[in-house]
Amino acid sequence: MKDSFGRTIDYIRISITDRCNLRCVYCMPEEGVESMSHSEILTFDELTALCRFMAKYGLEKIKITGGEPLVRKGVETLIAQLKGIEGIRSVTITTNGVLLEQYYHKLVNAGIDCITVSLDTLNPKTFQSITRRNELDAVLRGIALAQQENLVKLKLNTVPMAPIQEQELCQIARFAQHTDTDVRFIEVMPIGMGCQFEAVGEQQVREVLERNFGKLTLCPEARGNGPSVYYSLEGFQGKIGFISAVSHKFCDSCNRVRLTADGYLKTCLQYDTGVMLRPYLREWDEEKLFHALQDGILAKPKGHHFELQGEFTDREHRKMSQIGG
Repeated sequence: MKDSFGRTIDYIRISITDRCNLRCVYCMPEEGVESMSHSEILTFDELTALCRFMAKYGLEKIKITGGEPLVRKGVETLIAQLKGIEGIRSVTITTNGVLLEQYYHKLVNAGIDCITVSLDTLNPKTFQSITRRNELDAVLRGIALAQQENLVKLKLNTVPMAPIQEQELCQIARFAQHTDTDVRFIEVMPIGMGCQFEAVGEQQVREVLERNFGKLTLCPEARGNGPSVYYSLEGFQGKIGFISAVSHKFCDSCNRVRLTADGYLKTCLQYDTGVMLRPYLREWDEEKLFHALQDGILAKPKGHHFELQGEFTDREHRKMSQIGG
């Protein structure tokens, strides 16, 4: 599948639920958001059918997200189904890690290719203030199990926010020091509640890391399905990555679309544009499904404008938990 700018779309990020067991300040309000009804949310069979259909047209990589995907019962069943689709080369998941200890072996046995854990701090008080929950110990137990077992690739995602905390960034980076765990620093997305926070740019984080660990050396090889740029540090087994959508715009090489839990195909994170696929999945009309996918992908914008502070008439107003990470 190609969009109108010739970019190959071979990667989909699927939100399987809008529910979450945390309340991160840049993602949703403390009281949460009104959840979708169960009848609105796509079933595992509907998601599998969609991915099988899209695989015929070049889909190769799938990322499972939420909300928090591990709060949806039986997620390992979906992963096993997706792994069985001809043409699908990679199925990965991003989780907040609260339930990782419980689900780790289920995910591995289902065939997951990579587990990414979102973790912004190792300070219990800071974790509490960011997530509004006291679950840091559970997250760290899940990470420790994944590093000890080392059965699939593990990555950590961190969203630094101002004022920058040098010690905390270094503590997170050290997860990559003694194991083959990649740590990625992500610029906060000015979407929904993320607009309220001052982003910490890639250059600021690089300066902190190089001041404490030495020079970052660019890795020539790809280490994932998305836009991360990876670097090596002397003495580190894992790599340090950056996903810098604002300061280092990568729209020209964008290969992904997003699917919300209720079946809305989003082609750009910034804009409230896309196409609802659920009716065609529920009635299973391949012709209508194909044309909806084609229309949606051909309408994919050339790029975002996060770097501009002005308002756009079609700017996305949903929370990140409602979109999918």
